[in-house]
Amino acid sequence: MGHEEIVREALAGGARLIQFRDKSLSKDEFRNLAFRLRDITRGLAVFIVNDEIETALSCDADGVHLGQGDLPLSKAREIAGGRLIIGISTHSLEEALAAQDGGADYIGFGPIFNTATKDAGEAKGPGAIRHIREKIKIPIVAIGGINLENAREAIDAGADAVAVISAISGAEDAADTTRRFVELFNGRY
Repeated sequence: MGHEEIVREALAGGARLIQFRDKSLSKDEFRNLAFRLRDITRGLAVFIVNDEIETALSCDADGVHLGQGDLPLSKAREIAGGRLIIGISTHSLEEALAAQDGGADYIGFGPIFNTATKDAGEAKGPGAIRHIREKIKIPIVAIGGINLENAREAIDAGADAVAVISAISGAEDAADTTRRFVELFNGRY
């Protein structure tokens, strides 16, 4: 399944936030696909672009997600001019606190479980979410190796959302899998 089909299926399953991330595409391919995905998600879900703030602004995305080695948060805020939600990937309490203190709207935290999607270090386990939840007041998105079998652990530990790239893109029925993830949050909000 291609990106557009996966996004349509995830939306049909009830996804309310779509983050576009693909490190294998050229800059032009990434930008062009971001515009198409924005069109698909408009009015249906929050659309976040990974790393590329200029692309996020030009395609009218709702936000941008930055890694630790990307554009500094203060510079991103300056460029965005208040137009974007800005999230930051974090892998420790110190990084999470720095992101919160720097004005991030949310953090991605992990990896919670082992993941092949990206090399982000050793799995921290759901207890790490519980530990940072005591100090972090902005939303926490659990990242890394989340699937239908372990997502509840991350949610129960205090995650406000879960990032589920492989679990959705690799599913036989992405809409049904998304629906099952959404059900894990029913009654929480």
